[in-house]
Parts: sequence; structure tokens; C-alpha cells
Amino acid sequence: MAVTLRVERALLRQAEPRALLAAIDEVGRGALAGPVAVGVVILGSDVVSAPTGVRDSKECDQATRERLAPRVRLWAHRSAVGMSSSTEIDEIGIIGALALAAARAINATGVLPDLVLLDGKHDWMSRVAPRAQVVTRIKADTTCAAVAGASIIAKVARDALMVDLAATHPEYGWNSNKGYAAPDHLAALERYGPTPWHRLSWRLPGVSAAAGVSTATS
Repeated sequence: MAVTLRVERALLRQAEPRALLAAIDEVGRGALAGPVAVGVVILGSDVVSAPTGVRDSKECDQATRERLAPRVRLWAHRSAVGMSSSTEIDEIGIIGALALAAARAINATGVLPDLVLLDGKHDWMSRVAPRAQVVTRIKADTTCAAVAGASIIAKVARDALMVDLAATHPEYGWNSNKGYAAPDHLAALERYGPTPWHRLSWRLPGVSAAAGVSTATS
């Protein structure tokens, strides 16, 4: 299916002339370690064609995402990435953490959107942008260019953080698996236990509920 601006432009045409639309997507929701990240791309009615090649971040290799991310930022009216830590996920749950990360991203843009186009079927954005009209769309990241752009900038930012964290916890392989349940990550969890960057409220494979937090750094 083609990635276009058809949905974004239709929503903006139905709104006030100066309305701003926030396209939003998240990455890291299913990871075992690290933060969840929310990307926000702000567009106005004067939006021009999206950068060539923009598509869902899961469909891009690392080099393509890193090439596209700055182009998305230049194209957007505003853009930002917000994150919620593994500790915050443990404290307020994944939905609360998504909303917190989104609030941080929107605050970083410096504008309040009138419309929100959110990937998925669950509206976890109304608590963040109560005055905005929130439109949910399943697989928006594969059909809507601005949402795909949001997924790209969020993925690049979160991946960079996980690579940095891998320097202090190399045994978990975060430089390649980015905190997801890859075989090397699961093996390290079973051998070394969780780190402070793991989501300790989750049922981590190979880790008992009573397991302590590892302090290993090598």
C-alpha cells in the first residue's frame, strides 16, 4: 500500500485554515529494556510532498532511517521525540508512559496541535492534547507519510540511546537488538539478571519476579 499524505490533507481541509496536525507514532513498546519513544511530526495546511522514500520505520534498514530522519525534520513544520524511561513504565504502566512521552514530545515542539493522527486503534492521546481532535488509524505508519515520518525520527532517536546504553551493559547486545527479546538478550537476562534499564514490572523471560537488579557493567 502506498504511503501518501491523503489522510493528513483531508483532515487539514476539514479544519480551520491555520490548524496544525500532529502525526504520532511510538517505538519500543514491546521491548524488554530501555524507554518507549514517541515521535511527533507537526504539519500545517501548507504542507508539501513528503521526502522521497518515507515509509514505516520497520520497513527501513538503519542506514535508510538515518538518512531520512533529518529530511523528515526539515520537511515538518515542527518535530520532536519524547521518551519515558523503563522506571516510568514500571511506575505508571505502558499506556501512561506513552502519554507522558507524547506530552514531552509535544511540549518540545512548542505548539499545541488542533488535530492528532495517531497510529493504532486506541486513543491514549486525549489526556495529552485534550483540546485536539484525535483520529486513530490502524496501520497509519504504513499508509500516512507524516505518521511514517514520526516513526522514523522516534526509531532513530531510541536506537541511538540503546547503542549508548550498550557501552555500559555490552553483554545484553543492545547495540544490535535495541532491547527487544532477541536470543542474545534473553541469554544474558538468564545469566546476569536484569539491569536498571529493564522493565522490572514485566515478566522478563528467564528472570524470576524476585530477581534483583544486576549492576554488571562488563
